[in-house]
Amino acid sequence: MDTRPSRQTRQKEAVLRSLVDSGRSLAPAEILELARAEVPTLNLSTVYRQLRTLHEEAQVVRVDLPGQAARFEAPCSHAPVRGHAHHHHHFHCTACDRVFPIHGCPGGIERLAPAGFRVEQHELTLRGRCADCAGAAA
Repeated sequence: MDTRPSRQTRQKEAVLRSLVDSGRSLAPAEILELARAEVPTLNLSTVYRQLRTLHEEAQVVRVDLPGQAARFEAPCSHAPVRGHAHHHHHFHCTACDRVFPIHGCPGGIERLAPAGFRVEQHELTLRGRCADCAGAAA
């Protein structure tokens, strides 16, 4: 009896649950570490496969920060329709390298563009120390 579909489902669910439970953007290696609590035999190549499938199914969102490898996050609960990314920004901790969502936007970005230009999208990344790292440094 082939148990592959069941295992794939368990792996997929473990990857997705890791993202949802974390509440932040995770690198594939971080997802692997968390998901192994449910599926100890999980490996990094399987995490990448599951992320690709989940991304194609709009169950995860890819987060690209300049100079960083891709991270992934669960669709934001602020999104009006599941699978559609809610517009938000990110905070990247320069000490621990974690990335957190920021549910807000300063707006008015269009006024920064040169005359005659039309802004169609924008991304904002704040960098500094997260609460854990800032507290540890104090």
